[in-house]
Amino acid sequence: QAQLAESGGGLVQAGGSLRLSCAASSGRAFRTYPMGWFRQAPGKEREFVAAITWSGGSTNYADSLKGRFTISRDNAKATVYLQMDNLKPEDTAVYYCAAARTATLPIRAHLYDYWGQGTQVTVFS
Repeated sequence: QAQLAESGGGLVQAGGSLRLSCAASSGRAFRTYPMGWFRQAPGKEREFVAAITWSGGSTNYADSLKGRFTISRDNAKATVYLQMDNLKPEDTAVYYCAAARTATLPIRAHLYDYWGQGTQVTVFS
């Protein structure tokens, strides 16, 4: 069973960048799982951000975030990353990483089996 821990969140000015990391405790299982990032702003539902296949060969992004966010992974380190550039105040949210045991590039939260605790990202103007 994979346990996930996010890090890298913080306070950043609009236009800045952050790189989030998600480390999996179960390295062996992690290498076979598609991984995703979601976010949840106060008073809003959790929304899909990006996903990546187990090999890293394919990715998927929320349309509104294409060109600003980049997902990647390093299976040797059992870690998935989310590079966020040109951040905007509306990107403020708690960001979660998740792992799916079976699906390929799922974009719906209910298709993910394991979740981290989340890391806060706050963008100020």
